[in-house]
Amino acid sequence: MDLSTQYLGFDLPHPIIVGASPLSTDVDSMRQLEDAGASMIVMHSLFEEELQGESVATSMAVDSPKEQFAEAMSYLPEPEEYVIGPDTYLDRVRKAKDAVNIPVVASLNGTTRGGWLRYAQQIEDAGADALELNIYRVATHVNLTARELELESVEMVRELAQTISIPVAVKLSPFYTSLPNIAAHLVDAGAAGLVIFNRFYQPDINVNELELERTLSLSTSSELPLRLRWLAIFSGRVNTSLSATGGIHTALDAIKAVMCGAHTCQVVSCLLTHGPQYLKTLVTDLQQWLEEHEYESIKQACGSMNLESCPDPNAYERANYMHLLRSWTGTMQPGR
Repeated sequence: MDLSTQYLGFDLPHPIIVGASPLSTDVDSMRQLEDAGASMIVMHSLFEEELQGESVATSMAVDSPKEQFAEAMSYLPEPEEYVIGPDTYLDRVRKAKDAVNIPVVASLNGTTRGGWLRYAQQIEDAGADALELNIYRVATHVNLTARELELESVEMVRELAQTISIPVAVKLSPFYTSLPNIAAHLVDAGAAGLVIFNRFYQPDINVNELELERTLSLSTSSELPLRLRWLAIFSGRVNTSLSATGGIHTALDAIKAVMCGAHTCQVVSCLLTHGPQYLKTLVTDLQQWLEEHEYESIKQACGSMNLESCPDPNAYERANYMHLLRSWTGTMQPGR
């Protein structure tokens, strides 16, 4: 069975890759992932705030004593809040490349254009095979338009693509009015791949303490259908590599993503739950399913259920919404 695929220009033995996570923060873990069968590893993210935090720390140390302008300085984050820093991250990239023989993708996470993007060149120099740009922005200003936000993201990608020679993948949010349009603009700007989708972690509220609480929950397979829908819409319409992330826990989940057009499937939560060796289970089960259903290769399945190829394309569009609402046959429970 030929499980080989191509993503960001790399020939991979199978489509199961490890997404950005705590698993890719140290060399020993990355070796375990490679030994378990990972075909590519995306490193944990270096955040825009970490880079800005280092600049703030340098400026504060050089330009002004801490006790001066106390009120104004309080608006800036304390440097110790951002503990990774570019030097540490670059060192991790170098060590990762020395430790494993599979492609290593670095990750930058940010929202705006600016000097922090220059670290992309240093990441390339450190040996990263590709760069994943994770665009995570929460718009809170009423005067900031959707068009302005989209242009900012497109120009970020354009700047990166012109600065570095390694391929750039963009990890997208599902919260755009026209996802196909922004996807096409990102590809035109130089994106070699799109990652569908970023997972957002929403704060909860402690009503007794009147505080916001940060919460983190692992994904489940129930999150996959959102990814499947947009993979199917992008596939065949946006000429770029596609990677699914969020909700892939079984080989069947991966099969669904591939059929909708994914060239790779990023896994994290299932590995955090079951350990790196679970990669072997995923790849074995993937091969077994394809053989049982008489596929000759993973490429034969790729895109077979996208918007252009599936027998009922309306299911990906508004007709599915209308049909589901009208098909409900349950009964209301009597009031108590």
